[in-house]
Amino acid sequence: VQLQASGGGLVQPGGSLRLSCAPSRSIFNLNAMGWYRQAPGAQRELVATLTTGGTSNYADSVKGRFTITRDNAKNTVNLQMNSLKPEDTAVYYCNAKTVFPARSYWGQGTLVTVSS
Repeated sequence: VQLQASGGGLVQPGGSLRLSCAPSRSIFNLNAMGWYRQAPGAQRELVATLTTGGTSNYADSVKGRFTITRDNAKNTVNLQMNSLKPEDTAVYYCNAKTVFPARSYWGQGTLVTVSS
């Protein structure tokens, strides 16, 4: 599965960005999709995930600010990021998981910079 991520950029604190991830197969053929991020010098961490059944999960640090959704018509999974903070600065990676076989796929990463 190939994942094409887009939507990163530079935004001021308090601003918004929307990330989009397009898989090379139907999102309904994937067990789950999500977003992870990696800040300089830090480990990659979970941001948000969404299962095919519609269950979402968020890191505590982004709850209430970020929303992960699925666009069935465009076959994309999106991450709406509001009230961005400088600590949200990181490379954001799209991820997809399959069950049979059990595999995890990664997109190329898109940089989000929150700075005044």
